[in-house]
Parts: sequence; C-alpha cells; structure tokens
Amino acid sequence: MQSSPVSPARTAALAAVVDLAVVLAFAATGRATHNLDSPVLGVLATAWPFVVGLAATWAVLRLWRRPLSVWPGGVLVWLGAYVIGMLLRWATGGGMATPFLVVALGTLGVFLIGWRAVALGVRAGRRAAAAR
Repeated sequence: MQSSPVSPARTAALAAVVDLAVVLAFAATGRATHNLDSPVLGVLATAWPFVVGLAATWAVLRLWRRPLSVWPGGVLVWLGAYVIGMLLRWATGGGMATPFLVVALGTLGVFLIGWRAVALGVRAGRRAAAAR
C-alpha cells in the first residue's frame, strides 16, 4: 500500500514544529542539569531567545520553501538560532559562560541539523523501496 505524499505546506509546518521541539528540548536538558525551581517557566526562560532566533531565521530564509534541507537551511537555521539567541541572552543579562556557549553551539547543531539528516535519509530509503 502506497501512502500519499505529504504536501509542502504540511512538511514545512511539521519541520517548524520539530525545530521548536528540539530548541525546547535543548533548553529543558540544560535546565534539568541545574535542577532549578519552576521547570516549565525555567525552560521557557532559557528557550525564548533561541526560539526568537529560530523564527527570525525561518522568516529571513523563507525556510518553508525547503524545510528539510541540511544545507543551507539546516546549517543556517542552527547558526541563526544560536547567534540571535546568544545576542538576546547577552542583551537581557542572561548567562554567557564559555561552557554554555560551547555546549549550546554543539547541541543546537546536532539537534537542528541532525533531525533533518535523519528525515532525508528516511525519505530516500522510502523512495528507494518504492522504486523496487
């Protein structure tokens, strides 16, 4: 049984939701290691600058046109979320410790690029299976 292809609009919406989820997961993971009060508010307080960076990058790049691309989309959304997020953290007095800068760069990169690479691999595997 062959499934119908997902519409481009739905793909873009799902990609945006996954990007938001991975940024929230990044913030939640960091907050969990510090065992701070009010976990939900703490996650949102940590995540908001990166969510703004993510949204701004999606808008500037018009990422909905190619939401699954690793290059340039995934790489640029990673760097945009990171750079804008860190600038907003700095501007609002958020922590800028070197370990956080390094961990955030790596984690956001793995999350925002990684899920796209997996999705493209799954998509390619399905196409190859359907061609057989």
